[in-house]
Amino acid sequence: MTVDVRGPHFVRSFERGLAVIRAFDADHPALTLSEVARACELTRAAARRFLLTLADLGYVHTDGRLFRLTPRVLELGYSYLAGFTLPQIAEPYLERLVAQVRESSSLCVLDGDDVVYVARVPTSRIMTASITVGTRFPAHLTSVGRVILAGLPDAEIDTRLARADLRPLTARTLVTADALRAELRRVRRQGYALVDQELEDGLRSVAAPVRDRDGEVVAGVNIAVHAGRNSVESVRRDLLPHLLATVARIDADLRITGPVRAVGRGTGTHR
Repeated sequence: MTVDVRGPHFVRSFERGLAVIRAFDADHPALTLSEVARACELTRAAARRFLLTLADLGYVHTDGRLFRLTPRVLELGYSYLAGFTLPQIAEPYLERLVAQVRESSSLCVLDGDDVVYVARVPTSRIMTASITVGTRFPAHLTSVGRVILAGLPDAEIDTRLARADLRPLTARTLVTADALRAELRRVRRQGYALVDQELEDGLRSVAAPVRDRDGEVVAGVNIAVHAGRNSVESVRRDLLPHLLATVARIDADLRITGPVRAVGRGTGTHR
């Protein structure tokens, strides 16, 4: 004997209505009344009531014989997805990326003239730069900052470079506005940025922009490596394809969710 552990609050008719929606899938995009009743273990009369109610609400369309879900069903998931922050969306993809390349990866957003790390999946390898969620760096010095800056209008880039502190941190740091402007144009054309030991000797990083459903750059994802283990050529050859694939997956989620918060309330975000 099966014991029903559901409480007295449980609305069985609501459960059955959700079962009717779930009866449709990629293998069964259109169903007859009898097929819905059979899949949901309902009488034909009950299945008909649920389907017609869903049709009245705009979630189901019927030609009189076959029933199909309408795009309005997506609204049922939007409320859940809209509550997600950008790090929550990105973190599973960062974890998969790190498992593939065995190097650290981070998600950053622009806050003022800095990039702020809002999600990070490290490896066990220790690097001199101690980076955690909340770490900030001048945007123009980092690969992830440059992919975000490259997505800005030229006039805004000029304004930001005019006030940037261009003192060198290493012998490789770009220290003129003209050089940085040219580099940002290159980043915009190629769709990624590679920074070779400009922030810190021995640290290389490659980054790609994260775009929302309007095509606006809202963040960047990077992979950081030690220069002694990875040449510039190997970063492009072995790491960049995985990075671009990861960012494409995040972009695809953002096309569904629409605007998302970069981080929790009260923290500055890009745009």
